[in-house]
Amino acid sequence: MADAPVAAQAFPHDDARSKKIARLWAGSMLTIVVMILTIVVFSSVHLGLNPPSQLETVDSASLHRGGEFAEANLGTMIAADGSALVRVIAQQYAWVPSCVLVPAGVPVTMRLASADVVHGFLIQDTNVNAMVVPGYITTVHTRFREAGERLMPCHEFCGIGHQAMWAHVKVVDANRFPSEEARTQGVSCAR
Repeated sequence: MADAPVAAQAFPHDDARSKKIARLWAGSMLTIVVMILTIVVFSSVHLGLNPPSQLETVDSASLHRGGEFAEANLGTMIAADGSALVRVIAQQYAWVPSCVLVPAGVPVTMRLASADVVHGFLIQDTNVNAMVVPGYITTVHTRFREAGERLMPCHEFCGIGHQAMWAHVKVVDANRFPSEEARTQGVSCAR
């Protein structure tokens, strides 16, 4: 028993030091929590409630019935300035069209709409990566420099058949692209 009072007397300032460290730690954690909440609130107010790139709306229930995403307009069309406009519909568990034909070396604008749930749009070996949200039109601008075929999987889980939702982008030399046909209707690998 003689050892206990000696040990307590050897470190008389430990209790005060522990309280100081605990207060410092609690203050630091409170500061971090306040900073995170400030960032979340600022981001919510500044960026709004919708993703910033989703500005155009569309009625997902009537995509195929007419308008921009009617069947004749799907695929690639060539504008008067020579650029390509590609329209694609994402639906469980397919991309329509399933093979997109585009010319190499020209500016390409891809417009996508979802008929049902959120889908992820990705073209492998490029920087094209976007979300396709129901009710909104997703627009992506790119240019394919070289001819070749690229995979286009859905990278956002969209249901039980998600793993089978793949399509292809076939990039062909501009002189081999059916430009005259693409001026009046959408073309794809199947047409």
